[in-house]
Amino acid sequence: MARRVTLRLGFEGGLRDVVVTIPDDEPAPWQWGEKFSVVGVDTPRLDGPLKAAGRAPYTYDIQLPGMLHGAILRSPYPHARIRSVDLGVARRLDGVRAALDRSGAAVRFAGQEVAAVAAVTLEIARDALRLVKVDYAPMPFVTAMEDAMRPDAPAVFESGANVGAPHINEIGNVAAGFETAAASVDAVYTTPVQTHVSLETHGAVASWNGDELTVWCSTQGIFGVRDDLAVHFSLPPENVRVITAYLGGGFGSKFGAGHEVIIAAELARMARAPVKLMLSRAEEHVATGNRPCSQQHVRIGAARDGALTAIELEQHGSGGIGGGSGSAVPYLALYRCPNLRTRERNVYINAGPASPMRAPGWPQGCFALELAIDELARKLNLDRLEMRRRNNPSPVRALEYDIGARAFGWDQRARAPKARGPIRRGVGVASAAWHGIGASGPQAQCVAFRDGRVAVRIGTQDVGTGTRTIIAMVAAEELGVPLQSVTAEIGDTRYLFSLPSGGSMTAPSTTPAVRQAAAHLKGKLLRLAAPALGAAPEDLVISDGVVRVRAEPDRAIEFADLCRRIPGDSLAADGEHVPNYGGYSTAQAGCQFAGVEVDIETGIVRVTDFVAVHDAGVIVDPLTARSQVNGGIIMGVGFALFEDRLIDPQTGLMVNPTMDDYKLPGVLDTPEIRAYFVEVANGITNTGVLGMGEAVHVAATAAIGCAVADAIGAPVRDLPLTPDRVLAAIGGV
Repeated sequence: MARRVTLRLGFEGGLRDVVVTIPDDEPAPWQWGEKFSVVGVDTPRLDGPLKAAGRAPYTYDIQLPGMLHGAILRSPYPHARIRSVDLGVARRLDGVRAALDRSGAAVRFAGQEVAAVAAVTLEIARDALRLVKVDYAPMPFVTAMEDAMRPDAPAVFESGANVGAPHINEIGNVAAGFETAAASVDAVYTTPVQTHVSLETHGAVASWNGDELTVWCSTQGIFGVRDDLAVHFSLPPENVRVITAYLGGGFGSKFGAGHEVIIAAELARMARAPVKLMLSRAEEHVATGNRPCSQQHVRIGAARDGALTAIELEQHGSGGIGGGSGSAVPYLALYRCPNLRTRERNVYINAGPASPMRAPGWPQGCFALELAIDELARKLNLDRLEMRRRNNPSPVRALEYDIGARAFGWDQRARAPKARGPIRRGVGVASAAWHGIGASGPQAQCVAFRDGRVAVRIGTQDVGTGTRTIIAMVAAEELGVPLQSVTAEIGDTRYLFSLPSGGSMTAPSTTPAVRQAAAHLKGKLLRLAAPALGAAPEDLVISDGVVRVRAEPDRAIEFADLCRRIPGDSLAADGEHVPNYGGYSTAQAGCQFAGVEVDIETGIVRVTDFVAVHDAGVIVDPLTARSQVNGGIIMGVGFALFEDRLIDPQTGLMVNPTMDDYKLPGVLDTPEIRAYFVEVANGITNTGVLGMGEAVHVAATAAIGCAVADAIGAPVRDLPLTPDRVLAAIGGV
């Protein structure tokens, strides 16, 4: 059965009553003005002390009796036919316990898996790889997107062309829109391949017990890995257990059972012993995924008042031997434009396959779109923020523009005269959006023990975003108990099902299930307390760890004392994330302002400060939310200024696959970051929580690019903004 509930939803200055239909056993959604005691309070990570002390058990830390160590032989050629693989000598090396051929008929990128071994030590395993004899027949290859698009380019796949079929979106009449434009921009913008560089590399420990497989692995989706392994080994899913107690980042690269997970399990079955296989940093760079590059030919036009009249995007992008290189969504989502056409094509090259990376396609598209918006605003002699205001479709973002502009001092800084010395200052602004609204499917269990402890159990995983803390806070809030009474147990397929952690979906997907489970447990506890307090369950409330009669607060019992009345060892209740309701809004908005200093003599760029304004529904832990903002912006600094996968066109090898050569932002590259959150009660779930990780990364690189162009007084159109490119842009004025 279901019931209709009227909620006060929206944001300050934009509130309205919304009627939603929810299941009878669903707690009423949190709405505007809700008062909390745990939620909304800065809360340090519950697992912070373990991580700080180095006692949090990551996959790398797993040690099992008799455990072997695996290693993978990778192709030195970017494209080759494999005539044969001889494992005989490697198998005979003392200490080797298993070896397997993973080559198939061909390799299509340098670093692709060819063979693997397991030995009593990692050193012996690596020695054994050198004894594997592979007869390669090298084939022509192509590693640059521009070269792959030529008619005479070597084919990456024998079955088709290097350039995929176009994906087209079209609204209105683009040609007519350009005819009415008072000004237009026609330019090409490029972004490079960026690798994920998760702090913890991909890896797994696999152990068999008969036909039951247990795998500890670094994954963003324990149930996806379970299902992949079940299919690969023809096992029922209940025979596969996947554990991810702690995870050192993923950013989208750790979904499903990757080659390293499958290989570890295959070697373990062959050797009849547990096998650990953790990838090296170089392997991580070349074989586990990347953010595809893009080449975006952008045409954009506007009327004299700044209203956009037409946008056209012709985009090519390469995810190596994989796809997923589209970047058109920001063009469709960020601004109002009646005439729009986007055309995207994947281009295949002999390089490692792409995998989703924090807001897939959005940072690339946002960079090109926002730089083009800036160039158009200058042609129209309009303030760049005002140009965005006039085309903004989101009332929430309109408020965010105001908050951010005041905090950043946009009016003063954007109009300040440029310095005459070598250090030039510039400011930029960019818009953000995302759709981290969560999805139904996750299930949770809340358990109260006789000693007053509460455990929340759900088969999710914490990619480093504070999931343990967030779900414990939600349960504590609903139960009315102190946070220290609640523990979160996650990262194991033995718990109830949850979704993979990606797309900023974890918090919005898990918290409604946790809150419903806590509400169901609270109902059971209140029924248990009712006879002791001489009141009906519906007349009781729990707050601050005490059960009280609502009308007579002095009639009370401590939560811990109530738990001692539990007939058995514990009392449990389950909950689920039911399908999202209509609510107020399913979209997220945001904007970011960046300040930079550019040395026009050396071309060196320094990002000085950032103001980020975002909405994410109900903010459960503001401290964690600010951490997400910091991480998204720092990653944007890397994409803007430093990161670029470089492949030697003669050998097809990545030439910078180490932390020495692949430049990431460091402490001295990190700007001052100020985060502001706009509270939006959306009412689409019982918590109204939305994701944050993607939204804050979307605009960061674009804001930096706009600020650099402002500082040097010249367009910048190619990432990363290395000194040589900055100097070239200055010289091209």
